[in-house]
Amino acid sequence: MKVGSEVPAAARPRPVRSTRLRRNQLGARRAAYRREEANRIYGKTISAPSTDRRMLVIKQPIGVVGTITPWNFPASMVARKISSALAAGCTIVLKPAKQTPLVAGAMFALAHQAGFPEGVVNLIYASEGDAVGCELCANPKVRKISFTGSTEVGRLLMRQCSDQIKKVSLELGGNAPFIVFDDADVDVAVDGAIQAKFRRPDLRFGESPLRPVGRS
Repeated sequence: MKVGSEVPAAARPRPVRSTRLRRNQLGARRAAYRREEANRIYGKTISAPSTDRRMLVIKQPIGVVGTITPWNFPASMVARKISSALAAGCTIVLKPAKQTPLVAGAMFALAHQAGFPEGVVNLIYASEGDAVGCELCANPKVRKISFTGSTEVGRLLMRQCSDQIKKVSLELGGNAPFIVFDDADVDVAVDGAIQAKFRRPDLRFGESPLRPVGRS
C-alpha cells in the first residue's frame, strides 16, 4: 500500500514524484522523531521551601486525544498527529479533511496490519465536520483537542472546549508575507518566492501575495 505516493496524489492535485519524495519522507521522519522523543519524557525535581519536603513533577498520558487534520498535507499531518499521541501514551480519535479521506484510511489500515490494539487509533469520516467537532469538544472522555486548520475554526473549537477547560493545541493559518526590501538581490528573491509560494498547484497554510517594501 503506497500511502506516501499514489494514494495522496490521487486524493489531491500533486505530482506522484513530489508526493513520494517529500510527503512520504516527511511523515516517516516525524514519526521517527516522536518515537525517539518518547524515550526522553522526563519528570523533574523542584527545590522545596523546606529540607524535609521533596517536590516532583511526573508527566503522564492525558488520555484520549481528538484530532482534526487539514487537506493540504494529508499524509504527513496524519502521521504527526498519530505519532505525537502514541509517543505520549495516549489513544487518538482522528477526523481527516473531507477532501482527502483516502490517505487517512490507508494509514489506519497500515496501523491495523501492523497489529495496533483495537481502540488505540480511531478514524472518523464525516462530510460535515461540525457535528464531529462538537462531539470531540463536548465529550468528557476526550481530554485534549489538536487541530490544524483555519483561524476561524480554531477559534470555534477553543470556545467549545472552554466549558470543560479542555486542553487545546492549535496550528492555525496566517498571512506569512514574503517581504522583499529595496536593497535585496531581486534574482535571489524571485527564486525564493517561486520556491515558497508557487512550487505546487495546491495551497499551503499562510500563503499570501508578495509584499515589496521600499523606503518611504
